[in-house]
Amino acid sequence: MIKLQEIREAFLHMLFPHVCAGCGNDIISSKNILCLTCLHAMPETQFQFFQSNPVEKNFWGRLSIQAATAQYYFTKESLMQILLHELKYKGNRALGIYLGRLMGEQIIQSERFAGLEALIPLPLYASRERKRGYNQSALLCRGMAEVMMIPVIHDAISRNKFTDSQTKKGRIERWKNMEGKFEIMNGDAISDRHILLVDDVITTGATMEACGTELLSVPGVDLSLASLCYASH
Repeated sequence: MIKLQEIREAFLHMLFPHVCAGCGNDIISSKNILCLTCLHAMPETQFQFFQSNPVEKNFWGRLSIQAATAQYYFTKESLMQILLHELKYKGNRALGIYLGRLMGEQIIQSERFAGLEALIPLPLYASRERKRGYNQSALLCRGMAEVMMIPVIHDAISRNKFTDSQTKKGRIERWKNMEGKFEIMNGDAISDRHILLVDDVITTGATMEACGTELLSVPGVDLSLASLCYASH
């Protein structure tokens, strides 16, 4: 017998079609964000299982970290670019939470990330967050927290100076652009804890390095890193 909920969903779908955030094709269930084709096409890195993976190598000699990972490979004109654009510029908050759950499900499978005690979203400058209406890294953390069962701490660190877009800058320019841009606001919230700093994409790692350096200035902090995407440079 067809359940009343299924009939209701089918009726609502006729009135308000629900489409995949990746390809735009119809999805019957409003609970799904991506169709199965797009979900299976997402290029997983599996970095969470491997020490000295490309993300960790990126921070060698730059930042003292316990472990680092990125969930998917990023390339231009790819599915991941479409999803990042939806997340950052199209107001698709549900997509951010959904992708965060996928990240959390992968991270908890790795013993290398055992013992994490809190999630820290990489902060946006206040005016940029107001304009966008949200911090995409905070949405990722929200989804991750649902799976990992650890808290998200939003007030530990802030971005105290505006920076231009990093997209067209080289590695040295990115590092100089981020120097001194973060400030600890609530060190007590992270003192003597193993925290996971979360961002949407790692390219050179300059932003993560600048933020991570400030976080490590708090006594007793152990730092790990996670990003939705890794853009090889």
